[in-house]
Amino acid sequence: MIGSTSSHSATAPLHLSDAARAAMTSDRFHDASPFPVLIVDDFLPEAFAADLHREILALQDLSQSNDYIFAKNKFEYPALEAIGPHGAELKRFLLSEEFGTALTAMYGRPLFVDANFTGGGVHRGGPGSFLDMHADFERHPGEKDWVRELNILLYMNKDWEPAHGGALDLKHADTGAASAIEPRYNRLVLMLTKSFTLHGYKRTSFPPGSYRNSIAAYAYSREADESRLARLSTTTRWQPSNAGAVKRTIAALTPGLVRLKQRLLGSNTARGAGKK
Repeated sequence: MIGSTSSHSATAPLHLSDAARAAMTSDRFHDASPFPVLIVDDFLPEAFAADLHREILALQDLSQSNDYIFAKNKFEYPALEAIGPHGAELKRFLLSEEFGTALTAMYGRPLFVDANFTGGGVHRGGPGSFLDMHADFERHPGEKDWVRELNILLYMNKDWEPAHGGALDLKHADTGAASAIEPRYNRLVLMLTKSFTLHGYKRTSFPPGSYRNSIAAYAYSREADESRLARLSTTTRWQPSNAGAVKRTIAALTPGLVRLKQRLLGSNTARGAGKK
């Protein structure tokens, strides 16, 4: 939960509530399965969440995700501050020293949130959308010494029901342990991001005119060890479930092809961040 400093203004500065701070200072994140993850329900004040939800629904200028084969009807808008005053205030809070300090205390090393929301912002899944299981890039595609540590996901699916689908599936690539998180309205998920933290969601069945809505941000640490940085991927690694031979082959080849393109042409994800 986040508490507003005033009950009279939905856009008053947001602050971390005592309940959220307690959750982030507990052992729940590190003790979670199949890998470190923390769920915080009712993250935003009710009135603020409702107004932010309206801003998201009014957003029209979304771009098709670059994930192509491994996702369907997935759209993104990185400039959270441009969707309205509540989006702007949420972005300010996520980038604030207060939130960064709480993330650092929870994680155990200094963290900061990418101000450009590279790969993040508003994410929307249209009719029948899905996102294949994958491990996210571990090193920022535009900042060589930034190591990605956490996914910060805020779900904004009002009136969500289990029949709609879209739960966040989690799987540990090494142990095979798995779980799922329902994308409930106003639910924050803080998730470890490493080579073994596979995640995605199955094909959705939302009612006509409804979408799977989320806001994504990413927390990083700085790393000076060149040898460690060299081992970290700047590309998404896809591991689609129940895929045919052709799709599995494409998934295996994609990281190398993307790395080659990044060396020659740069990163589309990095270029698109904060440009709206």
